[in-house]
Amino acid sequence: MAVAAQLLRGAARSPPALALAAAAGRRALGSAPPGAGAAAAGQGGRRAALAAAGALGGLGLGLWRRQQAAMAASEEDEKEEEELRQRFMAPPVSGLRELRRRRRELRSRMELLIMETQGEVCRALAALDPGAAFAVDTWERKEGGGGISCVLQDGEVFEKAGVNVSVVFGLLSEEAARQMRSRGKSLKAKDGKLPFCAMGVSSVIHPKNPHVPTMHFNYRYFEIEEADGTKQWWFGGGTDLTPTYLNEEDAIHFHKTLKEACDKHDLKLYPKYKKWCDDYFYIKHRGERRGIGGIFFDDVDSPSKEEVFQFVKSCAKAVVPCYVPIVKRHCHDSFTPEEKLWQQLRRGRYVEFNLVYDRGTKFGLLTPGSRIESILMSLPLTARWEYMHTPPESSREAEILEVLRNPKDWVH
Repeated sequence: MAVAAQLLRGAARSPPALALAAAAGRRALGSAPPGAGAAAAGQGGRRAALAAAGALGGLGLGLWRRQQAAMAASEEDEKEEEELRQRFMAPPVSGLRELRRRRRELRSRMELLIMETQGEVCRALAALDPGAAFAVDTWERKEGGGGISCVLQDGEVFEKAGVNVSVVFGLLSEEAARQMRSRGKSLKAKDGKLPFCAMGVSSVIHPKNPHVPTMHFNYRYFEIEEADGTKQWWFGGGTDLTPTYLNEEDAIHFHKTLKEACDKHDLKLYPKYKKWCDDYFYIKHRGERRGIGGIFFDDVDSPSKEEVFQFVKSCAKAVVPCYVPIVKRHCHDSFTPEEKLWQQLRRGRYVEFNLVYDRGTKFGLLTPGSRIESILMSLPLTARWEYMHTPPESSREAEILEVLRNPKDWVH
């Protein structure tokens, strides 16, 4: 019995070991010398012992199979993690292992989406401007969370292109809570505290050539825990185009691509979010829009968390195809000093909107521990303001102003 037990303890190592253990058990039990009480033990004792040996062997085989399955799963996990690393610009804020462990949770899926979007856009832009490179800057927020800022500056095609990811959590500042309540949020704090989690990917791309438009996109998820433990959640985002000069072919392509992304989910979304975009990017003190629009939405919390997430995913996947073809078409166009000057004046309007009206900029500046350099990444390297500048009538400069004052339908 002792010999059989020793062999059975190693039976989980491999299938051959299982067979040896079972055979050794039978030999050991069958060779016991006869003696007093042997007849009493008899055949019944041998059968019981052999059954036990067989059962232990079966357990060992099951353990071995589980070990092999675990090893195969581990190898598959490592392969998947390596594939994800290659798609990202830097390790995720929450850690790749942690995100994969919680892969079914929406917060993890959203973080993976914004990481993949950052990587896709940076690779697409870098391919258009091979002489330049993105500086990748990871940062931490002492109050909770952090981010990854990827910025390309002074390239041949792009004067400045930034694609940022942030995943922050902690307690919402009173100023930020006040801003949200002004939009209709009824936030019930406990002892004046509102735990929150916010994550998103945001980008602004300022090309050098005035015939290549500036483009902005942002997709984000927000979650707040109220005093009774319930959680409010919502998504926001959008993609919009700001050309220096109007090119109707570009405008149609841009809006059509976004419409196709929206139409996969609901035919009502594009017209609704196109109008919201035209209204949101309105520079009140100038009486004009920042650009020719696109889509914009915020505080979206229906029909369900999963459905809104899938919509956001479709919009994020539309960023590269809606913009990169326009850059390719015009990045080598010739331009005059006068056209470059007009670009600088229009960038001045861009700065005005971002610093005075933009919700994301305001929230960032009002959140303790925010990374100011990443928030102000949206601003161009150069811009210009001239006193009482008015373009001549019937000029191309006047043409774009007319569209900025009276938005057009680009897809019907």
